[in-house]
Amino acid sequence: MTSTSTALRGRTALVTGATSGIGKAIALNLARQGAEVVLHGRDQARGAALVKEIAAEGGAARFVTADLTDAEDTLRLAAEAGAVDILVSNAGLYEFAPTAATDAASFDRHIAVNTRAPFLLVGALAPGMTKRGGGAIVLVGSSAARQPAPVGAAYGASKAGAEILTRYWATEYGPCGIRVNTVSPGPVHTEGTQAMFGEHIAVLDTTNARGRAGDPAEIAEIVSFLAGPASSYVNGAVLFADGGERSALPA
Repeated sequence: MTSTSTALRGRTALVTGATSGIGKAIALNLARQGAEVVLHGRDQARGAALVKEIAAEGGAARFVTADLTDAEDTLRLAAEAGAVDILVSNAGLYEFAPTAATDAASFDRHIAVNTRAPFLLVGALAPGMTKRGGGAIVLVGSSAARQPAPVGAAYGASKAGAEILTRYWATEYGPCGIRVNTVSPGPVHTEGTQAMFGEHIAVLDTTNARGRAGDPAEIAEIVSFLAGPASSYVNGAVLFADGGERSALPA
């Protein structure tokens, strides 16, 4: 069960890709711990529904839509989010295809959403965190950044870029009181993975030492830990949350 506390009361968090899967679980968990959550997504109806769900639990949230493949729209999201204490860069694009079947447009989309969007958001929001005395930035990475497979090279490269940015930002902003960390999930049961694997979804439960894929709520707990005061001495870390991964997914 997702925990409830007041550890993040008085804090404002922006969560990208917040209307489904891991992002939705993160948003709900942060709200339950007292944060006011700025929800980002592309679907107005799902965003409105999540705002209502959070409000029904006694939390506070608002929704901002933005297209993270567009640099200007990404910067608009940062501006509309306002004074943010916690940034959770969760939104991700994954098109698992072999290299020869990945065209330039697909490669550029991966970089735009998975690498450039967090770069622009951090650049826009970290100065405000610095002026207010600090903050927390959490990126949601992927085991694809370190666990090669026969498909998905563009996705893996874009996530590996985000991981190295984590270390750079931890060095750049650490003296300003901003901690930057990444949680790197292995396979997780979400709407996206269900759509991708369909009737073969059970393959996700065969890839790690736990013998099962993760649940979004499990990743959300780690994000809340990295965003909150309990992790005050954690900076520049990439925390693996993969159940003890032992093999790449089959092609």
